[in-house]
Amino acid sequence: MLKLQASGSCDSAACLPPIKGFLETSFIDWPGKLCAILFVGGCNFRCPFCHNHPLVLAPEGMETIPFEEIMDRLAARKNWLAGVCISGGEPTLSPGLPRMIARLKAEGWAIKLDTNGTRPEVLAQLLGNNLLDMVAMDVKAPLVQDKYERCAGGPVDLGAIRSSIDLLSHSGIPHEFRMTIAPGLHTEEDIAAWIKQFDRSRSRLTLQNFNPKSTLDIRYEKEQGFAPEIFSHFTAMLT
Repeated sequence: MLKLQASGSCDSAACLPPIKGFLETSFIDWPGKLCAILFVGGCNFRCPFCHNHPLVLAPEGMETIPFEEIMDRLAARKNWLAGVCISGGEPTLSPGLPRMIARLKAEGWAIKLDTNGTRPEVLAQLLGNNLLDMVAMDVKAPLVQDKYERCAGGPVDLGAIRSSIDLLSHSGIPHEFRMTIAPGLHTEEDIAAWIKQFDRSRSRLTLQNFNPKSTLDIRYEKEQGFAPEIFSHFTAMLT
């Protein structure tokens, strides 16, 4: 049973993660499902190619959408939405995340979580309380310290990343490990090493091509993603 009264938690909306963005309909964020997306601010990574950087760098300057408004807007779409995706930023940094998911589940919503895997203890709590129906974990690079920290933009506890990978691999729920690849950060050898980290009989793997439209590090806005034929070659390595 989920323990909602720990460490000063409460029943008010102030205890829930501040929602900084809401997309009512997405066809691409949950494979095979039409979903809504809630965006939670704050992140412990500074990935140079991040396209959600306002959520990472300055969430306090963004308007917070009241949770009850979100619930009303979701209720109006319940006949055609299959679930709710919680993304960020990094949602597991918010102490009120389990409470928010529990409230959504109580209304019958299936939940997908996007995470960078740095807080396996939170992931274990959510999985242990059957609060998740799907998880997408961004695994930034092969599990090599300098490579990972370059892609994450700072220090990384690879032990935590490994724990989250293991949790999801044995969770029994649908999940995927995905990596955004960018020239200058990832090579074909990196991608091959990344793929070998996973048991593909248990887990779905996905590659995403870097999009320079808007990035945390403005230097990457002058770069390009991999050419289509090269990216197709890389994705073929997953089969």
